[in-house]
Amino acid sequence: MLSWKKRRNFILRDFTVTIEKLVYGGDGLARLDGRVVLAPFVLPQEHVRLQAEVEKPGLVRASVHELLTPSPARQRAPCPYFERCGGCHYQHAPHELQLQIKRSILLEELRRIGKIEPPADIAIVSAEPWHYRNRVQLHLQDRRIGFREGRSHELCAIDHCPIASPRLNETIAILRGMLHDARWPHFLKSLELFTNESEVQLNVLETARPVARRFFEWCAERIPSLAPGALDYPVGGDRLRVSGGSFFQVNRYLIEQLVETALSSERGTSATDVYAGVGLFSMAMARRFESVTAVESGSAAMRDLRFNAERAGLTVAAVQRSAEEYLRNLPAAPEFMLFDPPRAGLGKAVVVEVARLRPRRLAIVSCDPATLARDLAGLVAAGYRIERMTLVDLFPQTYHFETVVHLAAQ
Repeated sequence: MLSWKKRRNFILRDFTVTIEKLVYGGDGLARLDGRVVLAPFVLPQEHVRLQAEVEKPGLVRASVHELLTPSPARQRAPCPYFERCGGCHYQHAPHELQLQIKRSILLEELRRIGKIEPPADIAIVSAEPWHYRNRVQLHLQDRRIGFREGRSHELCAIDHCPIASPRLNETIAILRGMLHDARWPHFLKSLELFTNESEVQLNVLETARPVARRFFEWCAERIPSLAPGALDYPVGGDRLRVSGGSFFQVNRYLIEQLVETALSSERGTSATDVYAGVGLFSMAMARRFESVTAVESGSAAMRDLRFNAERAGLTVAAVQRSAEEYLRNLPAAPEFMLFDPPRAGLGKAVVVEVARLRPRRLAIVSCDPATLARDLAGLVAAGYRIERMTLVDLFPQTYHFETVVHLAAQ
């Protein structure tokens, strides 16, 4: 039975449903009167009473009012901020169940968006699901520090984060103490911490006015081993310089395995790393191929990439251009191309250029299954065959994951 209430021109109601499955974005999906219902922090087959929050034609977004029949798999979340902090979505599910859910979501996105039948065997690479993050972005307000609440700009103040590394949590505790000192710049709105567990890099992300040098000198006094600028991150036998503003993978346990999964047995005469960042994949490729080109549009990352290759004594041709521009002006393809695009994926223009160049082998490292499905549909239509696919769980406790796909020209 539905109980209806009117408020602010919305029809709000309490209703009961059974959750069918989890979908990309962290929500559980149910159906009611021909409409899709989405609600967070639920598990498949749970019977729940929901409170509608937003109603649109064909869609209801809701919150959990009462858990009527919980899943036998449900567990108590270890984080006191879970369901308030917007960072995690799956702490109420054991890690093995999280992996199953992510695999199911990947399969559904490939079939629904890409109209692709995935490989029968999708390998899963995972590691320790706690204290894995080497980077966090923190918001500051009213002498409090923390993360944004889910789907909100409100601050969820914290004193620790269970998915952040030990060194990050030590630094968060120090910053919390500094907030009440008169020297703290209260116009500072957000900052980022990045660590290799030996040093910590602190980057200002948002501030109402410039932060004086004396603030960073004070931080260096209080925070052990605060990096004065770029930070060296060890990967295998290499050290990769990562400057503030340069992208780097956040899971400290799986970085080397991600590289190995993406490159696998690839070797040969020529290869190109597109969206190369600071050279995480380029460095390993330079030891497997006679000629390697790394393409990156970001200035800071390009400087790091060139420095990292030179310091390691590796020959990498570094090109600072957008992926589309570089490919459009490339007359012939290398044997192997690796793409590690942002969440937006390759996009139609890059897929068209790849189809024109037709390298024999491709690897895509994707952080979004929807854009991956779209890109793969275009590549399959252009004559590529999916050889293998691996789900890499870089972001435990969240709905995010990485997918590595290897393709070959038919």
